[in-house]
Amino acid sequence: MLSALGNGVKGGKWYALIDKVYAPETLRVAWAKVQANQGAAGVDGQSVERFAVRAEEYLSELATALRRDDYRPQAVKRVEIPKGDGKMRPLGIPTVKDRIVQQAVRLVIEPIFESGFCEGSYGFRPERGCHDALREVDRLLKAGYTHVVDADLQSYFDTIPHERLMARVEERVSDGRVLDLIRGWLTADILQGLDRWTPLRGSPQGAVISPLLANIYLDPLDRLMAAHGYPMVRYADDFVILTRSHAEAEAALALVRAWVTANGLTLHPAKTRIANCRKKGNGFEFLGYRFERGRRHVRKKSLDKLKEVLREKTRRTRGQSLKVVVADLNRTLRGWFGYFKHAHPSIFLVLDQMIRRRLRAMLCKQARRPGVGNCRADHQRWPNAYFATAGLFALHTAWQIARQPR
Repeated sequence: MLSALGNGVKGGKWYALIDKVYAPETLRVAWAKVQANQGAAGVDGQSVERFAVRAEEYLSELATALRRDDYRPQAVKRVEIPKGDGKMRPLGIPTVKDRIVQQAVRLVIEPIFESGFCEGSYGFRPERGCHDALREVDRLLKAGYTHVVDADLQSYFDTIPHERLMARVEERVSDGRVLDLIRGWLTADILQGLDRWTPLRGSPQGAVISPLLANIYLDPLDRLMAAHGYPMVRYADDFVILTRSHAEAEAALALVRAWVTANGLTLHPAKTRIANCRKKGNGFEFLGYRFERGRRHVRKKSLDKLKEVLREKTRRTRGQSLKVVVADLNRTLRGWFGYFKHAHPSIFLVLDQMIRRRLRAMLCKQARRPGVGNCRADHQRWPNAYFATAGLFALHTAWQIARQPR
């Protein structure tokens, strides 16, 4: 997309971008991405499926509204979704049309900022992901960076100061109409049930443009750490800083505290700490994993969440055939293993045993008849090979296959 921006740059700032936003091809690509992501309807009740029926007509209307400067964002519907710690996370759902325009703006301005982002930033960036960030943490730990600043920005997305954020955007973008679009999304009313209010801070989690804006706002922090020689690995608002000594970790944390305060943000007092991952029980958690004493484990919250899902899928009263249950389990297990396959392998054996034990209890319940025994010989009746023949995805077997040289 950057190559398509032409020569609209002067003094390091890009101008005359709005025509790239409302270009038919940009809007079609933006719609394809929104359609692929699906998601719930916004305050207007229009779903992705309903938009798809008349997509070309709606896209043409959006292009005209943007070209004439008649487009105005609608309110954002707020819902709350459960977090892993039992608390709720606020999620903002823009309308489908607003998501398309946000995606179009992102397609146009992301390359402008992407070219200048630091190497240690991995979240919501092209050709980068969680596993890249985790590999970098592994590399640094093996290189002797064993003291870690494990920091947590409290309610980051909801507390980003609007004017300071816009000032960062304006460092590279000078097209007033594009800037007005971004301001409009930041200040769009929030609708939750019967309550409606205008936000004074923050960028809604769930908005297409929010991850890019979040990276733009935290990029100076990335640069500050790099300038002082402290390797920082950041995934959106989740980051760790790795150092070679406790003193360096304290100095890095002091820098972070000062920057965070100066930029209108807050470190979570209970979730910000310094860890020495060479000591037992003194590791740190990052992106679903726990790092401790040279090993990568599945974080307890991540493991508990999986076990809860597995218990629900293998309840004794489910009443469906083993074939159906195994197919259902495999979808969950394959996806989970795809992410956690680099964890210490002992957990895979534990989970495999748990799953087979629960499947035996389910089969026992289904097979029980009056006068039949109490199924003490479950393991002999349904050995491990029985479930392998039934096609059950075995985590430890998958780990053994994955570690074989290709």
